[in-house]
Amino acid sequence: MAGRQAKVIVDPAVPRDAAALLRDNPEILARIHDGWAPAHKRLRLVAGLTAQLAVTGTAALAGLYGLTLFVAGLYTPFVVMTTGAALMVVALLLRPRPDAEVERRHALERLVHDKSRGHHGRYVLREHLDEPARALMARAQEAVEQVVGSQVNAEGLLDDAGNAVMLPVQEWEIARLLAKLSELRAEHQEVVSEGVTPEVAAVAEALGEALDSSQRAVLARVEALERYAGHVADAERAYRARRQIERFSARLPRYEELLAESGAGGSAVPELGRLSDDADRLEQALRDSVSSAHEAFRHLRG
Repeated sequence: MAGRQAKVIVDPAVPRDAAALLRDNPEILARIHDGWAPAHKRLRLVAGLTAQLAVTGTAALAGLYGLTLFVAGLYTPFVVMTTGAALMVVALLLRPRPDAEVERRHALERLVHDKSRGHHGRYVLREHLDEPARALMARAQEAVEQVVGSQVNAEGLLDDAGNAVMLPVQEWEIARLLAKLSELRAEHQEVVSEGVTPEVAAVAEALGEALDSSQRAVLARVEALERYAGHVADAERAYRARRQIERFSARLPRYEELLAESGAGGSAVPELGRLSDDADRLEQALRDSVSSAHEAFRHLRG
């Protein structure tokens, strides 16, 4: 989802720096989810040192053997052997050092891997959700975004402090439940697809009903979020309309002056006279919408 619809939903209880790291690296987390693990830095270092020692040792042996050939008067083999040893040393010295950007990427991968293990079960990836769960999660995140991104929330007309605490908790609970539901649904389908024997048909049906019941419960949570977002949207429209009326009202004398100078008369634009009435009506609509949003918020908090 644009804006807030993150690919990684993190338990709000996770420390902020760790949560930001997980949210910012969904691709690495997806690879970890598929079973990938980064090579340990020490293993790569040992491999590099082993190769370096092998080349150095081979060059040294070639040099010693070359000296033996020289003492024996075998000058041509001596030249070939010592040249080979020298080339190995040069190649070792000119060996390209690890790219700094590659090293930074490896360090980031190791850090994300460590944090993902340390906070296992406290974040949900898109890959953890099946298609029905993804659709519900998108609806929940869209509702949250609508509230958080509203002007009435930014202006403090809503319980912005409560929103900052409660909405991430609601988003996380929905994501956590949907991930668990998706996992059990996949396992249930796997068993049922094999063909259920008559002896377990009733059990399979009851478990399927349990999954459906859980789906409906999560849907109810999402719909509660959407109702709250709907009240906020009403308040947002009234707020914007009120602001626009205020701007028109500030310019009203200039409009009246233009009408008088042009000889058009006050009846040419009768709507101008309704500005004050519209402002009062919109002010009341805004208060009603904000009150409804507060009521929905209290219901959402349970």
